[in-house]
Amino acid sequence: MQNTERVRDRRTENIILLVLGTLIAIGPLSIDMYLPSFDRIADYFQTTKAQVGFSLTSYFIGIAFGQLAYGPIMDKFGRKKPLLIGLVIYIISALSCFYSPTLWWLIISRLFLAIGASAGMVAAKAVVRDVFPPEEVARAISFLMLIMGAAPIIAPTLGGFIIAHFTWQIIFLSLAIIASLMFVSTYFLLPDHFEPDKTVQLNVKDVLIKYKDIFKDKIFFTFSLAGSLTVGALFAYISKAPGLFMDKYEMTESEFAILFGVNASGLILGSQLNRFLLKRIRTYELTLKISYILIFLSAILVVNAYSSQRFDVTVGSLYLILFLLGFQNPNTTALSLYPFIKKAGRASALIGSFKMIFGAIASYIISLFVDKNLMPMSIVILVSFVLSSFFLLRFKFREKDALAHVMG
Repeated sequence: MQNTERVRDRRTENIILLVLGTLIAIGPLSIDMYLPSFDRIADYFQTTKAQVGFSLTSYFIGIAFGQLAYGPIMDKFGRKKPLLIGLVIYIISALSCFYSPTLWWLIISRLFLAIGASAGMVAAKAVVRDVFPPEEVARAISFLMLIMGAAPIIAPTLGGFIIAHFTWQIIFLSLAIIASLMFVSTYFLLPDHFEPDKTVQLNVKDVLIKYKDIFKDKIFFTFSLAGSLTVGALFAYISKAPGLFMDKYEMTESEFAILFGVNASGLILGSQLNRFLLKRIRTYELTLKISYILIFLSAILVVNAYSSQRFDVTVGSLYLILFLLGFQNPNTTALSLYPFIKKAGRASALIGSFKMIFGAIASYIISLFVDKNLMPMSIVILVSFVLSSFFLLRFKFREKDALAHVMG
């Protein structure tokens, strides 16, 4: 009887994780599906790709601040109702993108699209913290990374297929349909175990004070920054990869798509192997050890950039780095959320916002260097990993009480 009950619980957990995985994937889907259509959009509005790029900028602004807004809302009203409202905003915004008569209409619609997507990204991590015990959170988030990691592989291919057979507007119609399916699955399959905290105040001053209190928590401070820095390294790679491999190494678009997919598979593989290693190694210990290996690999990347810039060394180093990021991203997120139960929504939102901000900074730095040199990306990646390890080591030596709490 107990075994039967456990199977039922496991099935319920798997259903919850599948729903949450689709919700957290809505962010990368919204970015990567429409990237292949930049030329078409520029031609349609008789403008340049640089001007179309503002629709990407508006999305990043919306996703960063949208997560900060949803955090306290979900702590006050529960996870499910704000999530459903966010999905409605997303669906309406996707349809607005579909009907865009001008480029500025598209840019503003993309801003609201990001605000809607923010609900899913915040809710996914917060619900994991609500439903799973602390020792299971990292493994659950690793599963979410599997689905989120698959999104950047599938999305460009899907977007490219749509562009090849239909107009660019159909991409946004497809996103509206996908979000509608998410709404149905969320409504019927996702429980809301979290008891709303009616004491949460939603005025701007109080929200900022609460976020400040969360940020001051020693555990959150360390692991949110350490994790955001690794995401900065990831965005540095994503920003530079197309120009690096197609211009410098003269790969075709199809060859680059295959390489990008293979590298993304490393991220997925790492996140899944992480689930098994966490059964044997404590989360903090694993995270610290991998931070050392990441520094070593990024140092190899820098040396290669300075000397020969060999293709095989570049590809091999980047693949291993992405593989290990499959460990760091879920583990630092889980450790960041460790101190919070009632504030998990706000903590999740703050983590997500930090990651997008650090990612945007890294992407901006890379954009300043338009040449084919591998060095700028390599240095940004190395510096990101060194700073991330610094925060992890600082926690070990300066926050012994908090360390003992995390180590259990």
